[in-house]
Amino acid sequence: MEQTLQALGGILLKAIPTIFLLLLLHFYFKAMLFGPLERVLRQRDELTEGARKAADQSLAAAERKAQEYESKLREARAEVYRQQEETRRKWLEDQAAQVAEAHARMAGGVREAKEQIAAEAASARQALLESSSALADQIATAVLARRAG
Repeated sequence: MEQTLQALGGILLKAIPTIFLLLLLHFYFKAMLFGPLERVLRQRDELTEGARKAADQSLAAAERKAQEYESKLREARAEVYRQQEETRRKWLEDQAAQVAEAHARMAGGVREAKEQIAAEAASARQALLESSSALADQIATAVLARRAG
């Protein structure tokens, strides 16, 4: 057993430079590789977060612009509809005025035609009255001439 312990002690004594070298390598890698790598990763995270915040701000600005565009578009459409309604109302008023004017002209024409018909009827009545007495005289003469003859 003592021999084993001595052999183990010899192995440990020979392993001290290797352990020292491993510890030195550990701290060297930590300082030269993992430290800068950790710094680069931290910077990348900060830049990524900054880019994400900038993207969120850009998205919010784009949404505001889109809302402004939509509101201006709604206002423009409302203005166009208002102008169309105004034009339609004027057109309907003009059309109503033209219809009223045509109605008045037709009423005047109908009145003139009635007056003309009434005048013609009166003239025809007068002509009938004049010709009826002459016709009655002729009939009476013809009837009397037959009875006498």
